[in-house]
Amino acid sequence: MATQKQKWEEQQQSQMMLRVNNNEDEMSNSALSAFRAKEEEIERKKMEVRDKVQAHLGRVEEETKRLAEIREDIEALIDPMRKEVAIVRKKVDVVNRDLKQLGLNCQKKEKEYKDAIEAFNDKNKEKAQLITKLMELVSESERLRMKKLEELSKNIDSLS
Repeated sequence: MATQKQKWEEQQQSQMMLRVNNNEDEMSNSALSAFRAKEEEIERKKMEVRDKVQAHLGRVEEETKRLAEIREDIEALIDPMRKEVAIVRKKVDVVNRDLKQLGLNCQKKEKEYKDAIEAFNDKNKEKAQLITKLMELVSESERLRMKKLEELSKNIDSLS
C-alpha cells in the first residue's frame, strides 16, 4: 500500500506540476501576449510620432522657403533704395563742393565789390572836390575877368 500511496502522491504531484507548468505556460503566454501587445502599441505610437514629425518637417520646410522668399523680396526692396540713396548722397556731396566753391567765389566777389564801391565812392568824392575847386576857380576867374573888364571899361571911359 505504501507504494500505491506513493504512486498516487507522485501522480498528484505530477499533475500539480503539470498544472503549475500549465499555469506558468499560460502566464508566460499571457505575459508574452501582453508584451507583444505593448510592443505593437509602442510601434504604432512610434509610427504616429514619426508621421507627425514628418508633417511638421514638411511645414517647417514650406515656412523656411516662404521666409527665404520674403527675405529675398525685402533685400530686393532694400537694394534699389541703397543704390538710390548712395546716388543722391554723391550728388549732395558734389553740390556741397560746388556750393563751397561758389561761396568762396561769392566772398571774393563781395570783397571785390566792396573794394570797387569804395574806390567808386573815393573817386566820386575826389570828383566832387575837383568840381568844387573848379567852380571856385571858374568863379574866381569870372570875378577876375569882370574886374579886368571893369578896369578896361573905366580905362576906355577915361580915354573918351
